[in-house]
Formats: sequence, C-alpha cells, structure tokens
Amino acid sequence: MGKKLLTLQNIRRIYSVFFFALFVLLIAVTDFRNMKGYEVSLFLELDPLVSLLSFLTSWTVYKGLALSLLIIVGTLLFGRFFCSFICPMGSLNQWVSHFFNRRRPADDYQINAYRKIYRFKYYVLTALIVLAAFGSLQIGLLDPIATITRTFAISLVPALSLGTGGLYLKQPVFYGGIGIALLFLAVLFANRFLTRFWCRVLCPLGALLGLFSGFSLLRIRRDVEKCTDCQKCLRTCHGGCDPHTELRVHECHVCMNCIEDCPEDAIHYGFPTAASSVHAPLDVNRRRILETGVAGALLFPMMRSSVTAETTPQPGVIRPPGSIAEPEFRRRCIKCGECMRVCPTNVIQPALLEAGLEGLWTPILLNKIGYCEFHCVLCSQVCPTGAIVPVTVEEKVGKPPHDKPLFIGTAFFDRGRCLPWAMNIECIVCEEVCPTSPKAIWFETETIKLRDGKTRQLKRPHLDTKLCVGCGICENKCPVQDKAAVRVTAIGETRSRTNRMILEL
Repeated sequence: MGKKLLTLQNIRRIYSVFFFALFVLLIAVTDFRNMKGYEVSLFLELDPLVSLLSFLTSWTVYKGLALSLLIIVGTLLFGRFFCSFICPMGSLNQWVSHFFNRRRPADDYQINAYRKIYRFKYYVLTALIVLAAFGSLQIGLLDPIATITRTFAISLVPALSLGTGGLYLKQPVFYGGIGIALLFLAVLFANRFLTRFWCRVLCPLGALLGLFSGFSLLRIRRDVEKCTDCQKCLRTCHGGCDPHTELRVHECHVCMNCIEDCPEDAIHYGFPTAASSVHAPLDVNRRRILETGVAGALLFPMMRSSVTAETTPQPGVIRPPGSIAEPEFRRRCIKCGECMRVCPTNVIQPALLEAGLEGLWTPILLNKIGYCEFHCVLCSQVCPTGAIVPVTVEEKVGKPPHDKPLFIGTAFFDRGRCLPWAMNIECIVCEEVCPTSPKAIWFETETIKLRDGKTRQLKRPHLDTKLCVGCGICENKCPVQDKAAVRVTAIGETRSRTNRMILEL
C-alpha cells in the first residue's frame, strides 16, 4: 500500500516539474526568432480566472480560452489539482518553501494548520469579480499565470540576457521592470514565514478553483475508525487544509502528501466510505464578502473618473498594432506581458500611469526605446484574450486586397527642435528610415538666407498624414537625442473613429 501511495505522490511531482519546464520552454520560444507556431499562450488560455472574468467584462469568450473548460471540468471531478500539478506559480512557491525552510516537525505542524487569513483570497476574488462585472478587467494584477508570465518576460529573461548574453539581438529594457521583480521576490520571500503564502493567502485563481472543488466527486478522505489523531498528515500539507480533522476541501491542493505521511493508512483519495469523516464548509465571512463587493463597486467609478486614455486620448498611450478600441481593450487585456516579450525592437512597454491606474502594466509603445517594425505582427499572435487581434502582414502594411494600412498613430514635426527647420543644419534621417511606400516623409528644397547674408539650399522635411502609419522609427532614429524633433501620438489610429484630427464622413 505504501509503495502505491508513494507512486501517487511521485506522479504529482513529475507532473509539476513537467509543467513548470513546459512553461519555461514556452517563455523561451516566445521570441521573434523561435516562435514558429508554438502555443506560447497555453498556460494563460488554460486559466479559468482569465476566461470567466474576461467573459464578464466583454460578454465574449476568446477562442483560445475555451481550453480553460478542461481545468474547470477536471476540478469538478478531481478537486483543486491545478495548484499542485500544473500551476508554475504554485510549483515555484512550493519549491522555495521546501528548499529554503528547514523547520522542526513541531513547527511544520503549526505552519501547516489552517488559519483565518486564508479567507483573504476569497475577498480578493470578490473584488476582481465586481470590477469585472462593471467592465474593468484587473485580474492581471494578481492572477498567478499572468503574474509569473509578466515577471519572466519583463524582469527575469532580460536579466538573464544581461548576465549571459545571446538571448536577444538587442538587450531589452522595460519601464517598471525592477518594481515588478521586487514584488515577485517579495511573494517568494513570504514563503519564509508561511509555506505557499501566495497560494494560501493571495491567489484569486486558487480561490476560484477552491469554490469549484467544493463540488468535486473525488477527494481526500479520512477514515475516522483508523485515525489515531497523530496529526502527521499536517507535516507536509501543501494547502493547510486540516486533513487530520474535517478536511477543508476548498483549501486542499490534492498534493497526496497526507496519504503517504499517514502511518495508519487512514487517509485515501477517492469516493467516501461509511467511516469517512465529513468535510468542513467554506470558511468565509459573509459580511466581509459584502463589504468587499461594495468596496469594488465604489473603486470602479473612482478609477474611471480620473483622466485616462479611455476618457481623454493621451499622447503617450499608443497601443500595439491590432489592438481593439480602447474601452474593449481594457476589458480584455490581462497585463500578461506576452506581447512585450515577443516584440523584436523592445518598443512595447508596460504602462505605469500613462493610461491611468486602470491601465497599469497594459502594453504601450514607447518610441524612444524602439519602434514598431513595419512587417512584424508577432504581438497580435501571442495575445491570449483578443485584446490584440491577429493581423497579417498584408493587413498591417495595406497590401492587396487591403486598400489601407493599419494606422497606430501619426508623426508630428517639432520645428523648434528639427535641425533643418530650427538650426539650418542638413538632416535627412527621418526620410531615410521611413518604411512606407511611397514614403510618408518628403522634402521640400528651400533657399535659406543665413545670418551673414549668404544663401544656401536646404531640404526641410514634411509629413503626408495619409501615408504615415505611426510606426515611430522616425522618432526612434531622430538624432536629437533628449526629445526627438519628430514624435508620434495615437491620433489617427485605425481602431478609433473619434481619435483623429479631422473627422471623416
């Protein structure tokens, strides 16, 4: 019997290592040189929290998110298995807890006993659901898959590239990357004080799966006739679910450790028997749930009442090509960072407060760092929720049968900083790098009278707004370093009927 149970535990370990390795592999191939059709958004598409809450905000389910039904159905059958078998965030927190915490058995029993603080994740879930119901999708702030994906893409992989070299053609830098890394390290460090702190206290996905697991058919069961109350099942419990008493099935991660640790074979996984103990109900404070819901409802208008890119178009908020209209974009974007990871020029950056608090960590284009490669559509291929819809190169550049290219903004000259206009110095960089055909930037040769009375012929740049797609390469390559003499704003973007200088009939 013991050997069989040990095999069950080892199977769980093998699965957790396999899925974590798969997650790392998919992060590694999310690169313009390596992607080649891999399902790089697989873990985000498997995430039921992403699927359900994006449905609440947009009333649609993006095609890839249908995979999350596998996790929902599996949880209804087998319990909260995702947390111990599949979730890379859960596996990482468990390994950190195990390898960096060497405690006495008495301390393990105390640490792994159920605590009232474990209710907190259900209040987090409530707040996110209420915000989603009002149309604000904020799950990316705390969803485990989005959190670990964003951290790897924006912080870890660039740091590894800086240390080793060779991961990128150009070393990427990200605004707010150090803040994202510090938050992630703080989560891992919290395991020093409480095993799997994230999973037990903060994780809204764990809370959602905990609710589903309350209906599961197969569960951990304790035989009250065999149990001697030795509490050894608590020693390595992943969920802190009190398997030695009325097991809290909503907290159980189905890690199988309690089965192996029980010296009396009093615990098994499966259907109940006549001697099986009852399970404890969900432990939440209904008043706190109501208060959290009211707080979320009040927070929504406060977030929307600020000046944001949705209420008033902001010049610094340029979305990636293929992005849907701003209101819908915010209802779909989960701030996962996949589009930032795959961008070959590093132009896609996590927003700080450019798009308001609601738009924190959503993708924007910062042309000072990079530019939108004219024939690149990779960001549209990795978005798991449809905030950036798939587009082809032909659609983006306007090749037949498409009559117009995809506009993401428009460039404007600052003549007070432009070398030919302000200083009578020859410069043709912006026209040389302009990728459109015919070029959106063109020159007009003028005869300039200098201070000493002499004259000279000088080419001065002009812009054809009907041809400019807002790619930003002119701003990125402008030799005026501190503040470019040509700058791109989101005005004229294809995705908006109103964000344009002249309304077209």
